[in-house]
Amino acid sequence: MPSRLLRQLRVPILAVLTASLAVLALVLSACGGESPTATPAVDPPPTPPPQVAPAPLASPTAEQLGGGSPQRFLQVFEQGRAASAFRPTAEFAAAARPLPDGEKLKVGIIFSGSQRDLGWNQAAAAGADYVEQTLPGVEIIRAENIPETAEVQEVAEQMIRDGATIVIPTSFGYSGPIKAIIGKHPEVMFLHLGDLEIFENYGSFFANIWQLEYAAGRAAGTATETGKLGFIAAFPIPSSLLNINAFHLGAQSVNPDVETTVIMTNAWCDPGKQVTAVKTMTDAGVDVLTLQQDCTKTVIEAAERAGVWVTGFHYDASAAAPQQWITGATWNWGPVMAQVIHDIRSGVYQTSAKFAGIEAGWAKLAPFGSQVPENIRQLVLDTVQGLRDGRISPFTGPIYDQNNELRIPPGEVPTEAYLQGIDWLAQGIIGRTN
Repeated sequence: MPSRLLRQLRVPILAVLTASLAVLALVLSACGGESPTATPAVDPPPTPPPQVAPAPLASPTAEQLGGGSPQRFLQVFEQGRAASAFRPTAEFAAAARPLPDGEKLKVGIIFSGSQRDLGWNQAAAAGADYVEQTLPGVEIIRAENIPETAEVQEVAEQMIRDGATIVIPTSFGYSGPIKAIIGKHPEVMFLHLGDLEIFENYGSFFANIWQLEYAAGRAAGTATETGKLGFIAAFPIPSSLLNINAFHLGAQSVNPDVETTVIMTNAWCDPGKQVTAVKTMTDAGVDVLTLQQDCTKTVIEAAERAGVWVTGFHYDASAAAPQQWITGATWNWGPVMAQVIHDIRSGVYQTSAKFAGIEAGWAKLAPFGSQVPENIRQLVLDTVQGLRDGRISPFTGPIYDQNNELRIPPGEVPTEAYLQGIDWLAQGIIGRTN
């Protein structure tokens, strides 16, 4: 019985198998003869371009620091990191990310005036030049004559669109408008010259140039024959009031009866107002002038024509007054900018507000004029050395303001924060703070 059943089923089974094989053949033919489970070959991902880490940055020399200490220079940055409450740039900043071989880090620097103003802007531009020479992997994008208005925001935004991952707005009035946009660009590092308010991606640095104003004041107090000095400032902001006080205290330390008259032009660079201020002062008997204006050439040339001594500020402008130039207080931004940018690029920078002076080489004494007597030269040099090593502390109390109010008690040495927020003028200064 089983054998007969198998013989009866053999034909139908064979037919079914034959039909199944035919269908399979058709499927394979439609697939081009490939197995249904086969997958197409995938090209390997392209090899990324080699990434380049920032080269080590050599410490600036004592000569580059105007006689300051390279060790003190580096300590400022170490102390800034140790005191910072913010994350290192390695954790958030675009500038700290690896760059493809051949691509440069772009840094935008914004100037309020001409980069050849013999003053504030030229000093900052010289710092940018130093960065380009010292950090070959950095490209500087520059914008000059930018007002201290919302216009600076669009300039910064354009720099960012052009690839800048670090933006340095250099002028005092830029701080407010720039801080209004830093939240839109949390990966961009903004650096301001002198602001006391900081955020994770907004830091600042500033030099205690008032130390050299004190030294210049001593020179002025010795050189004057009338006992009348003149200071032409722009606005009564704390940094200007600090410099005016330092200059006057320096003069007063060698000439107790000296008077310093202050004129505020309410403009960083207005040559017409500057010429008028010089004439007003010289007509009143002032025989030594100084200033804090973004552009300095007009004042210094006017002093030369009037035959009165002049000390400079921001930048070495000695060529503008070959007979009447004494010396000047100048910024040394190059080494500072280079170190900050390098630290950001290396990922170790942590936002802080850094302040340092001639002991760390952040400011430098300008050359002496050819007509400066030897006793004044030596007095200035001795003063600078005393300020540098701490033997001279100009703001040690008692110090009274021009209304005879005690501002710094006897024996007290004010903190850095107090000095940077000064809102008064010292006794013996003629002028207003508003």
